[in-house]
Amino acid sequence: MPTLYASLVEHDPDRLAAAVTALRVHTHESERETPFHSHRKGQLVVALHGAVTCETAQGMWIVPPQSAVWIPAGVPHSNRVTLDGQLCFLFIDPDAARMPTTCCTLALTPLLVQMICHLAEQAQDYAPHERTARLAAVLVEELEHSQRQAQPAHLPPPLPMPQHSRLREIARRLAEQPADRSTVAEWGQRHAMSERSFARFVQAETGMSFGRWRRQIHLMVALQRLASGSSVQRVSQDLGYDSVSAFITMFKKTLGKPPARYMAQRQAHPPPPSPASPPLPTAPYFQPKRTPSWKPN
Repeated sequence: MPTLYASLVEHDPDRLAAAVTALRVHTHESERETPFHSHRKGQLVVALHGAVTCETAQGMWIVPPQSAVWIPAGVPHSNRVTLDGQLCFLFIDPDAARMPTTCCTLALTPLLVQMICHLAEQAQDYAPHERTARLAAVLVEELEHSQRQAQPAHLPPPLPMPQHSRLREIARRLAEQPADRSTVAEWGQRHAMSERSFARFVQAETGMSFGRWRRQIHLMVALQRLASGSSVQRVSQDLGYDSVSAFITMFKKTLGKPPARYMAQRQAHPPPPSPASPPLPTAPYFQPKRTPSWKPN
C-alpha cells in the first residue's frame, strides 16, 4: 500500500477513465500530510484505523474510525492521518452519483466499508462491461441509499476555519498546545486587542464564541489521540482538564457517549486485511509552505 504522500503520485483518479475508483493507504511511521490539492472527481475519505483530519478553506473535519468525510469535486483540501492509520479513498465522478454539494461527515455501514475496501483491491482501469464496474455501480447505489437514511451515529461537528491569519495561527497553537488555558483577555492582549474586541473578532470569523471554538479544537485533538491509542486519562491531562470527569462530560455532551465507549464502538468492526504487496519506497515528507492570499491587518 502506498503512503499518503505517494498516493498522489501513484493514483491520479482524474486520469482514470472509470467513474468510480478506490485506493487504500496505510501510514506506517508517522503522520503524513498531503499538500492542498483538488480533484475533478469527488472524494470520500474513509477512516479504517486511526483518525483522519481533512482541512479546507471553510473548515476542518475529523473522521473517526468507520466514518468518512465527503469532499465535493473541485474543493481544495489537505488530509492528515494519525500514526499507523489506515484509510480508503473513494473517487466518484460528479455525474455518477447524487452526493452532497458541500463537505460533510458520513456514517458508513460495515457493508459499505467492506465494499470500498474490496473495490480498492481491484484493477482501477476496468472497462464498463467488467465485473468491477458492476461492483462500483452497486457500491454507489448503496452509498446514495445510506445518505437517505437517518444517521444515528454521533459524528464530530466541523471546526470552522477562520480566514484571518491571526486566528489560523491561534488554531494551530491550540492544537499543538491544547493545555493552554489562556483567557480571552490574555489572547486579546497578545494581539493588541481588548477582551471585547477579540471576542467579537472570533465570533465574526468562526460564528461561535472563543470558548466553544476552543472546545471543538480540543475535541478534534482528543479524537486524534484516542484513535492513536492514548488513554482517556492521558488525553484529559494533555488537554489541561482539571479532572478526567470534566473531560468525559465535555466529550459525552458533544458526541453522545463517553470517550472509551465511543472509541470501542468505532473499533467494533475492524478493517478487512489488505492484500499482501511489496513495500513501496518511503516518500519524503512534504509539507508546503502556506502563504495567505491576503495580508493580515
